[in-house]
Amino acid sequence: MVPGLLFWLFLPLTMDSSLRNTIFNITCEKEFEHLALEIFSYQYQKNKVYRAFCEHLKRGPQNVGKFTDIPFLPIEFFKSHRVVTDNKDPELVFESSGTTGNETSKHGVLDSGLYTKSFLTAFQLFYGNPQDYCILALLPSYLERQGSSLVFMVEKLIQQTQHPESGFHRYDHEALHQKLRQLEASKTKTILMGVSFALLDFAESYPQRLKYCTVMETGGMKGRRKELIRSELHLILSHALGVDVIHSEYGMTELLSQAYSKGNGRFKTPPWMQIMIRNTEDPLTYPIFKKTGGVNIIDLANIDSCAFIATQDLGKANNDGSFEILGRFDHSDIRGCNLMAL
Repeated sequence: MVPGLLFWLFLPLTMDSSLRNTIFNITCEKEFEHLALEIFSYQYQKNKVYRAFCEHLKRGPQNVGKFTDIPFLPIEFFKSHRVVTDNKDPELVFESSGTTGNETSKHGVLDSGLYTKSFLTAFQLFYGNPQDYCILALLPSYLERQGSSLVFMVEKLIQQTQHPESGFHRYDHEALHQKLRQLEASKTKTILMGVSFALLDFAESYPQRLKYCTVMETGGMKGRRKELIRSELHLILSHALGVDVIHSEYGMTELLSQAYSKGNGRFKTPPWMQIMIRNTEDPLTYPIFKKTGGVNIIDLANIDSCAFIATQDLGKANNDGSFEILGRFDHSDIRGCNLMAL
C-alpha cells in the first residue's frame, strides 16, 4: 500500500466545526500542509466536479503525498459547472462582473459566517481592529449589480467600524471630498477603498493631500477607462492624493480569502492562503520562483467549494514570500483537461 494511503482512506467525510476553526489558527507551514492535504482528500471524495478533474489527471489521495502535488481546478469551471462540496444548497451565491454576453462565474457559499470570519480575521491581521478606522468605499460598479462578494465584505467591515461617517459612495465625489476634509481635520484614521477607475475619477476631480487616510485599490477598470499597469496607477493616485504609497486588496468571486499589499504592489496572504506560480507552458509544473507564470491559489477557507484554484492571472513569487500580480492571460488555455468530459 502507498505510504499514507491508509490515513487518507479513513479521513472523516465531513468537516466539523472544530476543523473549520483550525483553518484560522494555522501558525506554521507544517500545519498548513497537513490541513491542505486533509481538505484535498475531503473535496476529492465529496466534490463531484473536482474529483472528475483530478481523475482526468490521474491524481488522488493514493498518489498525492505532499501538498505541492494537489491538482488546481481551472477557475473557468466556476462559469460552466456548479462547484460545490457535498452537494448542499448555498446560503449565498456570489457572481462575478462581466461584459454583456460573457458568462459569469458563480460561487455558492454554504456558510456566510465562514466567509465573514475569513475576511474579518485577515483584515485584523493586516490592519488591526476595524473599529480603529472610518472606512469609505468607492465601489460604484459593484453596487450596481447583485451578488458582489466585495460589496458583502466591505459592508460588513463598515458595520464593524461603528463609525458614523463610514459608508459607501457612488458618484457623489463632492460629498466624499467634504467628508475626507472633515476626517482629516479631526485626524481620524481612515481607509478609502475603491475600484481603480472610480479612485482615478475622484483623484482627478479632487486632488488633495491626505495625511491620515490609507488609500486602497481593489483593482479593475471594468471597461470604464484605459487599463493601466499597477505601478502606473499607483503613481497617479499617490501624486493626486498626496500619499506615499497605495495599498491594494487582491480577492475574487471564487475565493473566500484576500491578500493585501501595503505598497509597491507586493501582496502577502493570511496563514490559511498561499500562492503558487505555475509554468505558463506546462500548467502542471509548479511552484516556480522569480519568473512570471500563472497564479495558483490555495484558499483553505474554501472548504465548501474548491480550495485549490488555477486563476487566469499572471504573477511572480518573491523571495520574501510576497507575490505580484502582473496581468492576465489574454485567452486562457486549459491544458491537460477536457471540460466536455465533466
